[in-house]
Amino acid sequence: MAYHLEGRLLEVCNCRVLCPCWIGEDPDNGTCDTIVSWHFDKGTIEGVDVSGLTLAAVAHVPGNILKGNWRAAIFVDEKASKPQEDALLKVYTGKAGGPVADLVALIGEVVSVERAPIMFTVEGGKGTLKIGSDYHAELVPYVSASGATTTLTDTVFSTVPGAPVFVGKAPSYRSKNAKLGIDLDIKDHNALQSTFVFNG
Repeated sequence: MAYHLEGRLLEVCNCRVLCPCWIGEDPDNGTCDTIVSWHFDKGTIEGVDVSGLTLAAVAHVPGNILKGNWRAAIFVDEKASKPQEDALLKVYTGKAGGPVADLVALIGEVVSVERAPIMFTVEGGKGTLKIGSDYHAELVPYVSASGATTTLTDTVFSTVPGAPVFVGKAPSYRSKNAKLGIDLDIKDHNALQSTFVFNG
């Protein structure tokens, strides 16, 4: 086994709630500008321990998400050592195969790979994501009448293959990337949280 990764997902985009991309429909605005972040609570990649690190992708999706051709900027946790960074990039460029390779195959162009301070927190179902000074999102889940977190399962698309996601919204979402043509400062748009286990 090349890798075993367990952790949590925070994701936000400029679609309205709920993002139609997850059920294979076109994004609300015709295109989708998103941040997807994976925090590894526990994990090894070819013997390299990556526990406690976070990797994020800031992406522009030019149309239907299943058609690919995403353009993305990849951010690696500044706390990562060089071996940890190399291991994470091997997985998230698809070179290690497995479920992550199927996802990143949708990326047509990586415009940059950078190290950055990444803050990733989930407390009481609420989440905060911050990458450097240009990216920030707050995430709040929807709940049922009984107080259970609203979940989405068995979708045609997922950034955490095999796991349900918790549907939410972002009271704030800021993202600015000149290479991707993204400059957003919006409120109450789509947000998702999840947990994942990836084996590749």
